[in-house]
Amino acid sequence: MIQPLIAHLTVMQPDWAPWLNALVLLWALMLGHAIADFPMQGEFLAIGKNRHGNLSAVTGGHQWPASIWIYCLTIHSMVQAAAVWLVTGSVILSVVEFVLHWLIDLAKNEKLTGFYSDQALHFVCKVAYASLVLFGISLF
Repeated sequence: MIQPLIAHLTVMQPDWAPWLNALVLLWALMLGHAIADFPMQGEFLAIGKNRHGNLSAVTGGHQWPASIWIYCLTIHSMVQAAAVWLVTGSVILSVVEFVLHWLIDLAKNEKLTGFYSDQALHFVCKVAYASLVLFGISLF
């Protein structure tokens, strides 16, 4: 069984250790986000998760059902949720990440947000997860 990163952060005991642990956790969450949001997403999911996207342009003219965007957005959000689960070991935070990532990306696709605000919202989620650990709120 894979040990979540958080399991390895409990060895520090000084007064400042909770802050350092939270920063290390935030860094790990941000790395997970960067990997899952960019190289692991790929062109198919990046275009397919947007109901306004044109997947046929990147799949040799193949026609996709209109509802394919729901599947692509869901799969992409599941990959993000898996990254949070691997880092934190928390199923609850993983589910929260899945729902929030889905909604944040949907808002971007509907042009309610842009690229920078989309990434800022994802960052705020990661800060919130690390803050839960910092303030001793256990969801593990």
